Amino acid sequence: MFKKKSELNEDAIMQALSTVIEPELHRDLVSLNMIRNLKIDGNNVEFTIMLTTPACPLKGKMENDSRAALAQLPGIGAIKINWDANVPKDNRISSQIGQQFRNTIAVSSGKGGVGKSTIAVNLAIALAQSGARVGLLDADILGPNIPMMMGVEQMPPPQNRKMVPAESYGVKFISTAFLVRPDQPLIWRGPMLHGAIQQLLTDVDWGELDYLVVDLPPGTGDAQLTLAQVLPLSGALVITQPMQVAAADALRGLKTFEKLEVPIIGVIENMSGEFFGTGAGAKLAQDYNIPYLGSIPLEAQVRVGGDSGEPIVVSHPDSPAAVALKQIAQDVAARISVLTLQSHEANFIPIQMIG
Repeated sequence: MFKKKSELNEDAIMQALSTVIEPELHRDLVSLNMIRNLKIDGNNVEFTIMLTTPACPLKGKMENDSRAALAQLPGIGAIKINWDANVPKDNRISSQIGQQFRNTIAVSSGKGGVGKSTIAVNLAIALAQSGARVGLLDADILGPNIPMMMGVEQMPPPQNRKMVPAESYGVKFISTAFLVRPDQPLIWRGPMLHGAIQQLLTDVDWGELDYLVVDLPPGTGDAQLTLAQVLPLSGALVITQPMQVAAADALRGLKTFEKLEVPIIGVIENMSGEFFGTGAGAKLAQDYNIPYLGSIPLEAQVRVGGDSGEPIVVSHPDSPAAVALKQIAQDVAARISVLTLQSHEANFIPIQMIG
């Protein structure tokens, strides 16, 4: 055990904290280099825990475990724990498209009408509310509706020959809805879709983002193939409704990403409750051994928020649907951290600071 000393020292503190395990990565905080800025003032201790995402869902557990470990040290005084976050970076993204996106999250569904865009919007806002830098790409080129949901009618003028994304609720976003009249139909073949998605990725001044959330069109067509070719995806979310017929369509989307070698972050069941039932999302995840991230209850305010440009995580943050969406956002961020770090596992030892 620890040597008894009249005054604490750095070795004793770090030895104690080396018994605290990061719940998602299953390694201790010290070997992961997550303990920063350690200060000792007599028997009082202050330090920072560097998280892999500001939306970490298990921060409370790490704090409790750290305090319990330090309490074993003789004479320990006040313990002050500060928090910071450094989101791991998927290095493929900047090398392939030249944008500073640390991670990219595709939000998909096998069919229309399951609330995929609503989830993408609320997910992006919830991540931004946690302190992350977030962008939202409306890749549903032929049926763009993200600007309506975000309450913005036009984007800023271009600068330095680059489009400037609109911003609302702390989220930067871009959509073809800004570039065409509301009554103008977009009857485009595959090559035009490919070009439009590529332009919205590369010809926009996105800046540095922790997460780019991509709202895909429903189905398994050209847009999905284009996105996987143009943009390295850190992971994909599969959205379904509670009915088995919806889950069958969601399965096709899931299998598409598997063929494209895109990791599946998890399944989300939307519109769950008495009207549509529940359970298809959990069964889909169980049958194919992928994470089930939870269900979002059917609430009228979800629809009202999308129509009014004030999404439910903003308008009714304490409602059951908003609470579920915010929890799912935390779980998505944690899962992305694990996937990104696992992809670099051969070369990864500590969590390094990324400029």
